[in-house]
Formats: sequence, C-alpha cells, structure tokens
Amino acid sequence: MKSVEDFLREHTKVSHHPLVPEVQLHLAAEVVPVWQAMEVWQGNNNLPPPYWAFCWPGGAALTRYVLDNPDLVRGKRVLDFAAGGGATAIAAALRGAVAIAADIDHVAAQIIARNATLNGVHVAVVTDDVTDTDSNSWDVVVAGDVCYERPMASVVFGWLRRHAAAGVTVLMADPGRDYLPKDGLERVAQYTVPTTMDLEKDPSRSTTVYRVLP
Repeated sequence: MKSVEDFLREHTKVSHHPLVPEVQLHLAAEVVPVWQAMEVWQGNNNLPPPYWAFCWPGGAALTRYVLDNPDLVRGKRVLDFAAGGGATAIAAALRGAVAIAADIDHVAAQIIARNATLNGVHVAVVTDDVTDTDSNSWDVVVAGDVCYERPMASVVFGWLRRHAAAGVTVLMADPGRDYLPKDGLERVAQYTVPTTMDLEKDPSRSTTVYRVLP
C-alpha cells in the first residue's frame, strides 16, 4: 500500500488558498479524481469525500480572520473543529497559539500533521468525536462550514453554544449554507472568498465569520 506521502505527491499540489497566501496546504484541483483515488488507495468504496483536500469558504474566512487578529489566539489553547486540512489551526499556531485540530477522518489527521510541518508549526491532532464531551480544555473554538447538513448543524451548534456559555470564545464561519442557525450568532467579519466551481456554484462566496453567543 502506498504511503501518505506518495498519495499526496500523486494527487495534490502544495499550494495556498488565494485569501490566505500565508498558509501552505496539500490541495487537490478536483473533488471526483482525488475521491476516487482515495477509495482505490484505501480499498473502500464507501469513503466520505476528502474534505481535507480543499480549503472551503468557511475555513478560508476563519483562517484569514485568525491571521488578522492575532490577539484572539496568541498564548491560548485553540481548537479547530472539523479541521479538514487544518488551515485555521495552522494559522492559530502561526500567531502563537497552542493549536489543536479535531477531525474524525484519520486520513485528514495525517494530512493536518503534514500541512503543519509545511508551515513550520506544530498542531496537535485528535480524531475522537469531541462533541461527545463538554471539555474545558480550550480557550477558543473555531468551526468553518459545519452547516451543510441538518443533523450535523444541529448537534454542532448546540455543542458550540454550550462552550460559549462556559466562557469560551467560539467562532463560526459560513457562506450561507441551508442549515445555518437563524439565532445565536453575532457577525464579526465578512469576506468575499474565491472558490472553485468544482466545489461551489459560484466562483466566489460571501462568507461571514460569526461569534457564537451563549
């Protein structure tokens, strides 16, 4: 079986999202080819999409916001929830945070570690479902693009609000997904995020960063 490094070399390119040129990532150009290659590599035809291979609008907006607001994270324990390729966790680490990336995809966990190395920072990675616990281990929690499915949006938003109620700074970023909650959010920034038609219906998405209210 080929190594993670071999797979990345064959199916991704070290690049950056246009909104966050400070952060290098292993990125794929198209969803279907890398997804099919993943299934062949893992010997499993029922894998979820490789979310880690793209910097989604919510993640890009959060990453930009963290880079531009270093005092938000410097010296703090920052959890990047459903981290994908780990861009926002990497941004937090670049700005002096103790960065933790949570993603239940074990391949994503390996990619995050390699992306962190690309950027000369350390990011701790956890693959447990952190929504099973209301931990007090973090000072800041960030979550990008987590409202595209109703069940996930409901569970995650309740979990995020409980952390906000406990005094944690909680930020979400979303480009207007169908299941974005109507209440409990305070807008703090907005970006026009370049994207690809392979992921989105438009070449850019207006994406808002919110503070989650308790």
